[in-house]
Amino acid sequence: MPISAFAVKVPSAEPLVGDLRQRFDATAKLGVPAHITLLVPFMDPQHITPAVLDQVQHALARVAAFSFSLVKVARFPTTTYLAPEPSEPFVAMTMALVEVFPDFLPYGGEHQRVVPHLTVAHGEASEADEAAAELQVRLGASGAVKAECSSVVLLENSSGRWNELHMFRLSQASA
Repeated sequence: MPISAFAVKVPSAEPLVGDLRQRFDATAKLGVPAHITLLVPFMDPQHITPAVLDQVQHALARVAAFSFSLVKVARFPTTTYLAPEPSEPFVAMTMALVEVFPDFLPYGGEHQRVVPHLTVAHGEASEADEAAAELQVRLGASGAVKAECSSVVLLENSSGRWNELHMFRLSQASA
């Protein structure tokens, strides 16, 4: 079934997590880069019109570009992830998108709250444990991953692989 999703790409995390994601996160093999998901699932890509893109840009205009760090390894039961600090701008962007598109809840409404995260391993608890241990060692050796959020990408998967459909630039923070 065709699907789309909003995400913040985090290329500065790739050296730390790229090989772990290839081993433990199936989406990496489908073309998804290291990222923090804002909203998935979103609409079928064939329904994304210029008017929809304008609505998205307007919703995202509420949050200015910002810096963040990935400083902590954290877990869901079968997932290992890096937690961004601050997390609030990610939540704000997700909620702005949901406000404009209320039929599309984060993770289909499966979870009660939004927890911004960069998934490194997902699937089996034992693999998540293995990835968490390795990631903790790597993060301790390298220090926090520093990153900038200046855009949001709309990804689509209508062919079995994820591709970038559109990029939305965030406004620059005022000095």
